[in-house]
Amino acid sequence: MSQRLIFAAMLAAGCLSAQEEETAATPAAKSTAKKTPREEAPIDLTGYWTAVVTQDWRWRMVTPKKGDFPGMPLSPEARALANAWDPAKDEAAGDQCKAYGAAGIMRMPAHLHITWQDDNTLRIDIDAGTQTRLLHFNNAKSETTDPQWQGASAAEWQFVRTKIPPHVPGPIHGGSLKVVTTHMRPGYLRKNGVPYSASAMMTEYFDVTTEPNGWQSILLTTIIEDPKYLTQSVLLNTNFRKLPDSSGWNPTPCTAR
Repeated sequence: MSQRLIFAAMLAAGCLSAQEEETAATPAAKSTAKKTPREEAPIDLTGYWTAVVTQDWRWRMVTPKKGDFPGMPLSPEARALANAWDPAKDEAAGDQCKAYGAAGIMRMPAHLHITWQDDNTLRIDIDAGTQTRLLHFNNAKSETTDPQWQGASAAEWQFVRTKIPPHVPGPIHGGSLKVVTTHMRPGYLRKNGVPYSASAMMTEYFDVTTEPNGWQSILLTTIIEDPKYLTQSVLLNTNFRKLPDSSGWNPTPCTAR
């Protein structure tokens, strides 16, 4: 075989090897493509859930009397506003949903319906007050810049990873959802006029647990900070139990009383 033929054969072999390497690398490249928040969810929050009221019953199951807000770290201005609470004035002003804003709605004796609106947005429909919260992943912005009852919520997964040995990243082994909500329209932390301002910020952590009998629960930890109306952070723990279907779902309008 001439040197020219040998050289051509070597080139062909080289091209074929390069093509094979490219083909072999393609699946690996595809497998490392970034997953959407919906695809990488470490817990499943979707479905119908009902509030389990085992604490603060007198402030959650019924509308408390005016001035009944012990334990709330209110500023003098907030205390004066709470003591002046008048549901008739809220109704006349069209503000009967003040207790159904983001910082108060999850404490209602309500049902939740949680779904994915799209791959980057988790949607929580609440039958009490017929409210909807949208939790945006990947720094997605809400459609409006005006303060809304449900505010603007930024969500992110917090992963728990198995590390064997320690300090060596391993596979995901569960996690939780963190949500930070700002830009809220001023509302009530409790239905009897305990206020939060437009400066309030709410941080939530959603965890899912399965009990020995198979029941699933959402354990919601909420931290509310408000430099105007609160002298310190408010920490709340709220539980929801998963339902088998929508039979308990009962959307009702906001009420100030």
